[in-house]
Amino acid sequence: MKLRKVTAASATVLALTLSATACGSGGKDSDSGDSGSKKITVGIKYDQPGLGLKTPDGKFTGFDVDVAKYVAKELGYAEGDIEFKETKSADRETALARGDVDFIAATYSITDERKQKVDFAGPYLLAHQDLLVRADDNVSKGDDLNGKKLCSVTGSTSAQNVKKDFAPKAQLKQYPTYSQCLNALQSGQVDALTTDDSILAGYASQDQYKGKFKLAGLKLSNENYGIGVKKGDKEMVDKINAALEKMVQDKAWDKAVADNFGPANYKNEPAPEIGNIVK
Repeated sequence: MKLRKVTAASATVLALTLSATACGSGGKDSDSGDSGSKKITVGIKYDQPGLGLKTPDGKFTGFDVDVAKYVAKELGYAEGDIEFKETKSADRETALARGDVDFIAATYSITDERKQKVDFAGPYLLAHQDLLVRADDNVSKGDDLNGKKLCSVTGSTSAQNVKKDFAPKAQLKQYPTYSQCLNALQSGQVDALTTDDSILAGYASQDQYKGKFKLAGLKLSNENYGIGVKKGDKEMVDKINAALEKMVQDKAWDKAVADNFGPANYKNEPAPEIGNIVK
């Protein structure tokens, strides 16, 4: 009798365990797309029109956002399962190392220095460093900035590139965000804003700034945007690369370019070779 009691109890526990396991398999591991079944946190910029922007009504728009959504979908996440987290230029490596985000799609140029700290998938866009100046200013080459005030954001490589290679006598001013640089340019506190032409085109195309600024049209560098992941996570890199390749092949990449850069008349480069990680 005692043996039968133990066996019955064990069977009950086993049945409850199997039932709980079955319920769990429909949650976190399910690809059903039910909101709350699982989450992924993606680092983006909040203040870059055309690339990564949080609108006043709380929505997220831009090319980086569209790329992130496509990649997350291919990783098995519904759009409602994505948590976008603001990741400023100076905070990107730390956010990945701490696990604050699962990956970053935030105009993250691939450089040898950064590759020592994080791994990259991509590249998914080739941009070029340029200058944004006031519409009535004449800047035709990099060394025109010697003696002038040059703005960029803390943690960006753009301003250092200009000082090193083109205008060593430029006065560098750094702010936490590009929006602050843009306000300083508009008020005359700085003479130029430097970063990638894709970012600058987004700002210049905003209604409140149309006619006030212009791109200098200088290709001062090549900026290959990659998706940053935690150092050593090769599996994630491979999965994201596969998603990016599919995005290019099914023309979703072209649609994202047209939707986000078309209004600014931005002349983009063709899609780069995915997995060809270059400086």
